[in-house]
Amino acid sequence: MQVDESVVVFLVVLVILLIVFLKSAIKIVSQSDILIVERLGKFHSVLDGGFHIIIPFIDRIRETITIREQLVDITKQQVITKDNVNISVDGIVFLKVVDGKMALYNVESYKRAIGNLAMTTLRGEIGAMNLDDTLSSRDRLNAALQVALGDAANNWGVKIMRVEISEISVPAGIEEAMNMQMKAEREKRAIELKAEADKAALIRNAEANKQEKVLQAEAIERMADAKKYEQIALATAQKEAMDMINASMASNAKAAEFLLAKDRVSAFNELAKNSSKDKILVPYEASEMIGSMSVLKEFLGSKK
Repeated sequence: MQVDESVVVFLVVLVILLIVFLKSAIKIVSQSDILIVERLGKFHSVLDGGFHIIIPFIDRIRETITIREQLVDITKQQVITKDNVNISVDGIVFLKVVDGKMALYNVESYKRAIGNLAMTTLRGEIGAMNLDDTLSSRDRLNAALQVALGDAANNWGVKIMRVEISEISVPAGIEEAMNMQMKAEREKRAIELKAEADKAALIRNAEANKQEKVLQAEAIERMADAKKYEQIALATAQKEAMDMINASMASNAKAAEFLLAKDRVSAFNELAKNSSKDKILVPYEASEMIGSMSVLKEFLGSKK
């Protein structure tokens, strides 16, 4: 059977139209994107990640928007602080689209709008701060920017995740002056610390000297007490010894002679230890005879 060529052409055209139709109708959306669908020029729906079918020629994809976190650079700009210092500032805004319809229809370009708003807000915030506060309060500045941008971004279907001021540059002259000021502050702090250390050392030395004097006074007092007790004990012992000697002499007539003889022996021993050759040892009996003669001479002389 012979097939008419016109039928073949019709079938081929039909298949081609079917393929085009199916290709236009079937939409596979990535997990990280959303598709904004318009029907006859009016918003119709938002297609999330997965398989979808739309009506070709009636529905069309207006925009593909990523729902991943995005970043917007805050272009470096000159800003004047409250104390009239001209500084350069730039930063980054991290955002995420949470409502594709609002992000597309409520603002022409949410990225450009947020970038411009960030620059304006940054000028206002830094203009109300001194230079020292600007350099030392980045967290405060980041928080203020996030709050200001967040209020506006809510109307655009965008959520501000965080804002980071990446760099703050000051003129060379101001930087040199700040370095000199920091150096002076460090030197001042070093002098204050040294003065505090010297003061603490003097206090410790004074306390140590005071403690030493107290200990010395206590030692002298204890030594005086010990010496006092020693003298009392010695006097008591001497008194007891004298009492014993007196008792012995009272009971024995030769006790006194024994003591005198003992003292003579001790004296003789000390004299014998002397190495000098100019000494004469005279017996006790001779010394008594010489003493008697001296007494007799004195007696006779007195008779004349």
